[in-house]
Amino acid sequence: MSIVRLQVELNIHEGKFAAFEALAQQMSAVSQQEPGTLAYEFCLSGDRTRCRLIEAYTDANAVEAHFAGPAVREFVPRLMEHCSVSRFEVYGDPGPQVTAMVASFGAEIFGLWHGFSR
Repeated sequence: MSIVRLQVELNIHEGKFAAFEALAQQMSAVSQQEPGTLAYEFCLSGDRTRCRLIEAYTDANAVEAHFAGPAVREFVPRLMEHCSVSRFEVYGDPGPQVTAMVASFGAEIFGLWHGFSR
């Protein structure tokens, strides 16, 4: 198994938290149904202005399936009306198609160097 992780740092626009929250809930519900998605967690700052989306996938194929599915295709464009990406990092090899897609968000990819996952 070659786990791929993503961390997306989001700044929530003023007055947009309720809409952001509703979309985050829908995205989580859709992503939970994807067999290769191991984790999909929104972590919120105390002042509700910043959010970190932590994602984990079994492998590059699972990341590609997620990016082809409704969480990304349908909900991400709507979510971006209520927030902006301040940082996007990928850990592991997400494959060439996803690499090209995340480049538009300024993602930095960190390839596995040493270590292991259980």
